[in-house]
Amino acid sequence: MPTEVTMPQMGESIFEGTLTKWLKKVGDKVSRDEPLFEISTDKVDAEIPAPSAGVLSEIKVQEGATVQVNTVVAMIAEEGSTSQTASAAQPAKLMPQAQATSAAQPAPPAPAPAAAPSAPPALPSATGKGIDVTMPQMGESIFEGTLTKWLKKVGDKVSRDEPLFEISTDKVDAEIPAPASGVLSEINVQEGATVQVNTVVAVIAGEGSQTASAPPAPSQSTAPAAPSTPAAPPQQAPAAQSAAPAAASASLAERLRSSPLVRKIAKDNNVDLHQLSGTGNAGRITKEDILGFIAQHGKAAPAPPLGVPAPSRAMAPQQPTAAAPLSSAAAPVGAPGEIVPMSKMRSIIAKRMAESKHTSAHVHTVFKVDMTRIVKIREKEKSKFEQRNGVKLTYMPFITRAVLAGIKAMPIVNTSVEGESIRYHKSVNVGIAVALDWGLIVPVVKKVEEKSFLGIQRAIHDVAERARGKKLQPDEVFGGTFTITNPGIFGPQFGMPIINQPQVAILGMGGLFKEPVVITDKDGNDSIAIRHIIRLTLGYDHRIIDGADADKFMVVVRNYLENWSEEIG
Repeated sequence: MPTEVTMPQMGESIFEGTLTKWLKKVGDKVSRDEPLFEISTDKVDAEIPAPSAGVLSEIKVQEGATVQVNTVVAMIAEEGSTSQTASAAQPAKLMPQAQATSAAQPAPPAPAPAAAPSAPPALPSATGKGIDVTMPQMGESIFEGTLTKWLKKVGDKVSRDEPLFEISTDKVDAEIPAPASGVLSEINVQEGATVQVNTVVAVIAGEGSQTASAPPAPSQSTAPAAPSTPAAPPQQAPAAQSAAPAAASASLAERLRSSPLVRKIAKDNNVDLHQLSGTGNAGRITKEDILGFIAQHGKAAPAPPLGVPAPSRAMAPQQPTAAAPLSSAAAPVGAPGEIVPMSKMRSIIAKRMAESKHTSAHVHTVFKVDMTRIVKIREKEKSKFEQRNGVKLTYMPFITRAVLAGIKAMPIVNTSVEGESIRYHKSVNVGIAVALDWGLIVPVVKKVEEKSFLGIQRAIHDVAERARGKKLQPDEVFGGTFTITNPGIFGPQFGMPIINQPQVAILGMGGLFKEPVVITDKDGNDSIAIRHIIRLTLGYDHRIIDGADADKFMVVVRNYLENWSEEIG
């Protein structure tokens, strides 16, 4: 009998999710545990595996739709069953987002078309002038999106499910597929505009319909609509300078699986993506793939055949060995004197940081820690450690073990505020801040008190790598009770981190430096020696944690590190 595919639970206190992409189409064979579709919330993107083997016989929820957990989104039939054919012949199931989320609301009146469109009548979003293309729902509590790029221009033929435009919110960048085949007859929203979900951004007319060449009515609420000819409007002139670049870009999108960020990095560095072998799902080219290629081969000379003009605000290429600052990855770079609007993610980060400062009474204490003993242990053991265990030996598990010792001594640091009460958490779940190309995410290593040194190193490496590759499971970004952030990789002496709500403390790691230090021997004699020094900053909520308790916690952390005695595995 057929197997129901449901929207999974997205994490703690999350009751809905957005289906961002189908990785299979109706009629495709699927294997059990093979990635079937992608989902997104404001915290995590994840691939959801098929619950059984068979044939994808029915898709009930279209890309871009937001639905409650446990909603049936598809059906998998056994191979050879008659339900495959019957379900595959139901295109009406694939409703555009505007109809899926607001079916109970009457559609806005549409201007009379010049001629009857030839769009398939089974598509419920068809209007008198063609198929409406809408801004999809991008995730929980997200009510608008920014249209960042059109992948087609007015007059271009489009195929159903072919990438049509790119959108961006504070948590995700995504390509939005065409809801039907035909000709792109109108563009109602220009690149860079931010609009509410379900806004009609374009219209697709059936091939041969006069609608594709008829001038669209101007709109007062959105940017000017596209003119009646296949040329793009004046605001889109750079994209319309040549038909060849658009065709090449569309062809590239069809043959290669990659994200908008990957293609932008490739374009900024004149890299032909056909030279790369993708390591992602189904050969998808990941950010790590393109950055690794650039690191190995460097930038290529400009490629005249594509003829794509360089953007006025190019994103600076990032080094693959370290997470880049958010500003270089998420925001455009303006010229001196220029006003550049915040990216969607930057505006949300600004809001969240201000909310945390408003919620918690932030106080910081900075401790100098002599890491010489640990530096020597690491230098001596790192090669054997990696050969023996398959992961590199970093300083993070040393710091995490010291934090665990500090929390055992001062449990108040591992709490959260609930109304007028304080919740003491049973486990120590450490969030590890990871800088991503689209922002910042804090995956959580659960129950570190139950893990060995090696187990902590493996867990940190695992969640950080999967965070960068969008492979985290939903519950891996929830439930943190204490956070560690490491801006020291960029060289600061120390920082003043902001608390990750609803936690009450965060530890910031400064840079590791050689410094002259006064050493007193057992006889009381002083001498100067060169030592490896790090500055650790504890940001804490003074509503809950007193200064004396915060300093006692840091004394335990410092002593644990300076007198390290554990086996590292």
